[in-house]
Amino acid sequence: MWKFAALFCMAASLPAGNIKTPGADYSQFEKKLSKDQSILHALNRLTFGPRPGDIAAVKKMGLEKWIDLQLHPERIAQRPQLDVRPSPAGNSAQVQPAQYAQDKIYRAVYSNRQLEEVLVDFWYNHFNVDMTKGADRRLVPAYERDAIRPNALGKFRDLLGATAHSPAMLFYLDNWQSVAPEQTGRANAKRPTRGLNENYARELMELHTLGVDGGYTQHDIIEVARCFTGWTIDRPNQDSGGTFRFDARTHDKAEKIVLGVTIPAGGGMDDGETVLDILARHPSTAKFISKKLAERFVADDPPPALIARMAQTFQATGGDIRAVLATMFGSREFFSQGAYRAKVKTPLELVVSAARATGARVESEAGLVNQTGVLGEALYRKIEPTGYSSANAEWVSSTALLARMNFAIQLAGNHVQGVLMDSSRFSNDPAAAAKQILFADASAQTLHSIQKKPAPPKADLIGLILGSPDFQRK
Repeated sequence: MWKFAALFCMAASLPAGNIKTPGADYSQFEKKLSKDQSILHALNRLTFGPRPGDIAAVKKMGLEKWIDLQLHPERIAQRPQLDVRPSPAGNSAQVQPAQYAQDKIYRAVYSNRQLEEVLVDFWYNHFNVDMTKGADRRLVPAYERDAIRPNALGKFRDLLGATAHSPAMLFYLDNWQSVAPEQTGRANAKRPTRGLNENYARELMELHTLGVDGGYTQHDIIEVARCFTGWTIDRPNQDSGGTFRFDARTHDKAEKIVLGVTIPAGGGMDDGETVLDILARHPSTAKFISKKLAERFVADDPPPALIARMAQTFQATGGDIRAVLATMFGSREFFSQGAYRAKVKTPLELVVSAARATGARVESEAGLVNQTGVLGEALYRKIEPTGYSSANAEWVSSTALLARMNFAIQLAGNHVQGVLMDSSRFSNDPAAAAKQILFADASAQTLHSIQKKPAPPKADLIGLILGSPDFQRK
């Protein structure tokens, strides 16, 4: 048990969050990083963690050029294995949840288009769908593949529209059963009463676009729900998984007013499209999306000035996600002491970055998929529409840190199913071994915690480094 004692000695050094009050001091975001720190920081944020050789490769290419390349994944040659194992193709109804989660892990570990994979994960969480809900078991693979992935770096309006049309989203938030009040009809044993369902309308504004303080009211929720009546699914419970269909018979054909904009009667399916247009170009959406991106890539409490510049880019470019990201990645705040190692890795980021940093060979992803669930982030299985949080406080507790240390020790000892790590490639010296895994010098606290006991076996040394706060941070 001595190997876990270091965990509790070091836990206090992990950031539990950096939420500040109005008028807070953001001066740390004005302090520049060194060149080496900047490269490591970019690799930690734009990828699922650096691999041996990545820092040298970025130095050779140049950091700005490397970032630009990640922003244009179509220019990056993909690994041959990823061409063999696409994300996944074919009949989505035949893709099992466990298989799909394994594909996610495989791409996160091995794809050269790392920012694309990070963004697919980000946007899936933003537009979360729980794969365990009924027909979504069959619908989710096509949802991520066809709605999220192709639009991850495109225009936000296109991404918003793709998710709104997706049978997975329509089923998850029950809009497929939402009908105009006058179409409700009588209930009977075989066909229960249906009516207006506000679930999608509410989450569309609160979670997908405007944000909870974005300026909408309960009346707006009802009007948006009316606009989306008739947006349904053809045969959702069949083996084919279901397809989008607009049912004019169940659509509310009367006039609606959304956020002060009158939508004339008789618009049919275009009523919903008009709502998406209104929301995508709303200033609150520009701010909300910019803030959420900055919270994921910069810090839990990003400087308001950075969010404002990102939101300005969002509006000036018609919601061009790539342009908003370029504004953020090119900012002084991103490459600052305030952002450096200020975020705690999510379980997905932890297990993937550990495999990447150690050069482990992943022969089967099942073990890593299982570990994400053990650590609190079961892939595609977040019940609430909020998705998994990127906030530090979500992942920092004594129980969570103990579970992370357990994973680290198991991985280092080759006790994670399907993952093989060669410990002989690491130095016996704790400081040198830590630098091999962290790609930077370990903190004095981490080294002290590792060295205060007699020299541990090599696997335990590697496990302690992987379980240290230094590795939990990014």
